[in-house]
Amino acid sequence: MSDSLHEPWLRGIAFNPAAPSDVLIRLVDEAAGEAGRLMCAGRDLPDAVIDAALHHPARGIRRALARNRHVDPARLAPLAADPSGIVRGWLAGGPRPRPRSVRPLPDDILVTLMTARDGGEDGMLSAHEIVQELGFSRQIPLSFHRSLAGHEHPGLRVHATHRWQSLTPAQREALLDDPDPAVRDAAQKSSWELDPEAVEAKLPSIGSHGKPHVLGTCALSPGLVEQCFADGTVLPLTWNRHTPPDAVTRLARHAEPKVRERVAARPDLGLDLVAELREDPDEGVRMRARLHPFPRTWAEYWAIHAVVGHGPDCVCPITEPATQPAPDWFAACAVSEEPVLRRVAASWPGLPAELAATLAQDDDEEVRIRLACHHPLAPPHLLVDVFVTRPVHRPHLLSLPAFPRTGLTHLIGHPDPDVRALAAADPALPEPPVADPDDAVRRAAAANPNLTPETLETLLTDPRTAEGAAANPSLPLPRMHALLDHCLNGVTGPK
Repeated sequence: MSDSLHEPWLRGIAFNPAAPSDVLIRLVDEAAGEAGRLMCAGRDLPDAVIDAALHHPARGIRRALARNRHVDPARLAPLAADPSGIVRGWLAGGPRPRPRSVRPLPDDILVTLMTARDGGEDGMLSAHEIVQELGFSRQIPLSFHRSLAGHEHPGLRVHATHRWQSLTPAQREALLDDPDPAVRDAAQKSSWELDPEAVEAKLPSIGSHGKPHVLGTCALSPGLVEQCFADGTVLPLTWNRHTPPDAVTRLARHAEPKVRERVAARPDLGLDLVAELREDPDEGVRMRARLHPFPRTWAEYWAIHAVVGHGPDCVCPITEPATQPAPDWFAACAVSEEPVLRRVAASWPGLPAELAATLAQDDDEEVRIRLACHHPLAPPHLLVDVFVTRPVHRPHLLSLPAFPRTGLTHLIGHPDPDVRALAAADPALPEPPVADPDDAVRRAAAANPNLTPETLETLLTDPRTAEGAAANPSLPLPRMHALLDHCLNGVTGPK
């Protein structure tokens, strides 16, 4: 057989769902080239294969495993102390491409990464750079952040000071009086955020990218508020809970509709201003003011903000909110006449099953899309409908455990090749389209377990279908080993 088939065979076997550990372990080898690294990064793996990859001498194998989003993160613990800083950095950076919803790393891995004294023996990354990667990865759960202020390791208490406003007053006081001088110094350096005069003094030294964050989160002096009105930088003040009441009133009557819109849903807005904004000439302002009976807390305010204006093709990260509204509030949103509030309810994965079932049939398309992308009980037919009609959501939908892999044969004639490829893999399909003009459809059809052994053998010898055929779960185990023998023996010698 032609050597040109080696790579597609290796890639196919690497992702064959029926391939046992002894087959996959043969691919955890530099001789398997890119296929082995793709396998370590891109699929669920048996324990024996994980162990082989964790202790593999080749950094590329360990590095690939570090990015695997299918393996239980707890199994990756040895990589947090890997001799290679590159491996540690890839673990800290998380899966690539980064999914919308990222699984958190266990606390012991986070502690190891954040307290490391160096960046690894290869010297390509510093310990600080690895922690920076971790900070942007979304792999740190809020529960871990909240535990840092009382952690026994002083370095982690230093990290706690970096989220100063999320701490309780008692935690801030304890850090300012910490027995470790480095912790006290870090706490003192962070305390300016709640000191209005210190904020005003520090703002000129902060870069343009950081100023909106400061103006939107920190305590503000009267002089700084006046400066914002004078130079037209008031928008961040609309969501800053420290904005003085008189400034909130001025913002509610600002000439810019986008400013009035953001103020209209503040939980501290007076009823007189709510009534005024409900009659605003701008529809966006009126809509936000109509929602005011619901956003009574800042948690509710931010839950609404995460939805308003994003549209049906929003692919924003799905993250854990800093504060969560009460379940009863989400239930009230689910039966609201306001589509925006039903979208909010559909975005909460804890919504009861009966309400989720109702929203799955909602007249508003964005409600249905948000339910499909966020709720574990979204019905299979809805997941498929959104996959077909909204291509931007396909990568996320395919990652969901509930996404159906059967009952799709009616889509085999769809003009979109991605949809046909989905249907081509359905085991109930009587005649998988192995001659489809699209590569992805042919691969999916060649991997369909409904194919006969004779057809499968033919497809293995065709470069256009070889990868899919090698990934077919009905491929006999002896045949898998025979293909690996053919591909690897010329490089590594007889097995």
